[in-house]
Amino acid sequence: MIYHKLIDKLHKETILSPQEYLLLIKNRDKCSEYLFQNATQVREEIYGNVIYIRGLIEFTNYCKNDCLYCGIRRSNILAERYRLTKEEIVSCAEEGYQLGFRTFVLQGGEDQYYSDGILTDIIRGIKTKYPDCAITLSLGERSFESYLALKNAGADRYLLRHETATKSHYEKLHPKEMNFDNRMQCLENLKKIGYQVGAGFMVGSPYQTEENLADELIFLKKLQPHMVGIGPFVPHKDTPFKDQLPGTVDLTLFMLGLIRLTLPNVLLPATTALGTIDPLGREKGIRAGANVLMPNLSPVTVRKKYMLYDNKICTGDEAAQCIDCLKRRVSTTGCEVITDRGDYKEI
Repeated sequence: MIYHKLIDKLHKETILSPQEYLLLIKNRDKCSEYLFQNATQVREEIYGNVIYIRGLIEFTNYCKNDCLYCGIRRSNILAERYRLTKEEIVSCAEEGYQLGFRTFVLQGGEDQYYSDGILTDIIRGIKTKYPDCAITLSLGERSFESYLALKNAGADRYLLRHETATKSHYEKLHPKEMNFDNRMQCLENLKKIGYQVGAGFMVGSPYQTEENLADELIFLKKLQPHMVGIGPFVPHKDTPFKDQLPGTVDLTLFMLGLIRLTLPNVLLPATTALGTIDPLGREKGIRAGANVLMPNLSPVTVRKKYMLYDNKICTGDEAAQCIDCLKRRVSTTGCEVITDRGDYKEI
């Protein structure tokens, strides 16, 4: 079958043409299982059957941006805003460390309250206490100098989802003051500075075409990120896209498989958004080639306030409950959760 031959080619060469990627995406129902078999084989050859966990600390839901899809956009007056103090953030890391986490992801909206001085103090506070841990930041667009200061303070990784690699599509998802070229420059700056860099995009976002998705894979191959975070678009009731259709499980899983074969060594999460639209979404993500999960370590009192999209799962679980549940669920895939920083493995 032609689709199986294309997957074999991708497995061997780790790149296809845009037209070849598009042919697979359009005919995913004919070859998804074969793709997933190849993707999990590649993952196991490089990382074994282990799943890395990252402790997610969502420390602010203030944001200066007004992205049309996001529940914490600045013009959403119904969002209940909060900020965590340094002491609260370090306390989340302390709890996570006791539970076995060795990577902490500090994520928030683009909140100008958190200056470089405040953030470097927080990073040093965690690194001093837990020098064997990695810190991933997900704070949006900042200057080269800011990224450098945060790296010098001890940050190891930076996740900046580009959301789409197509400029015309980007402009349909964001207000005019946001600039596609600046987002791309930020990714390049992060790589120059020496972060382990993560990119990512929504699957099934408004106005997205299958051609756009094929172009995502070409872009990722060129960028060579260490991490790729993708998940289905899930609408939020208080945004301009509230009535748009969500992304689908099958297309998201197929894109995970294609990413695994295109970037064999990549750290690839099965995201919360995938688990939100399908109760078994994260397990299916692992079976499609993912090898990272990001349980929530934020205080339970604020989890429902960090609502990027509707019906987000795990907003009420205590961290210990969440990790125990994930370990049981991961075991059903034939994989196991391990205590490890889970760094990117070079070829």
